[in-house]
Amino acid sequence: MESLLVSALVVAIAEIGDKTQLLAIILATRFKKPVPIILGILVATLANHALAALAGSLVSGFFDGVWFKWAIAVSFIAMAAWALIPDKADDDMPGGGGRYGVFLTTTIAFFLVEMGDKTQIATVALGARFHDVLWVAAGTTLGMMAANIPAVYLGEAATKIVPLKYVRLGAALIFLVLGVWAGIEAFKG
Repeated sequence: MESLLVSALVVAIAEIGDKTQLLAIILATRFKKPVPIILGILVATLANHALAALAGSLVSGFFDGVWFKWAIAVSFIAMAAWALIPDKADDDMPGGGGRYGVFLTTTIAFFLVEMGDKTQIATVALGARFHDVLWVAAGTTLGMMAANIPAVYLGEAATKIVPLKYVRLGAALIFLVLGVWAGIEAFKG
């Protein structure tokens, strides 16, 4: 249960202001069809984060030494620093929608844009930390949906509700705490 809750909280906070959330806002303002956009985000996130959590869990199984535990701790601390950097909508984000429909366009765009994103890398680290692919993927997907459903329904107004500067600071603090926690466990073991 801890892996579900921590994963959901970390990703929900990290997703605010992230490029995939900006993509959700762009898709919502462009297509004005929230249900297929939300379903596309759900499918893409489930697939992407299940693979990321699996990768983290598998990698940690091969490298179960103290140095790997330190690497996980350092990766969380690096994520804390990365969380402080604001994202912008990339010009190379997949677009379209006319030919493939809103659902498929959203699914493909979200899956591709999430590759190498903060939340995907956090999911890999969480998978390595908790060794629980199902609950980590469920938690990170829950966090993504918690951050993106309001963005889809509120569109551009969602970015004005919460000052992103403070959200990034909160996300950085959470990643830092997870890094210190992992570091303490590495020191013990």
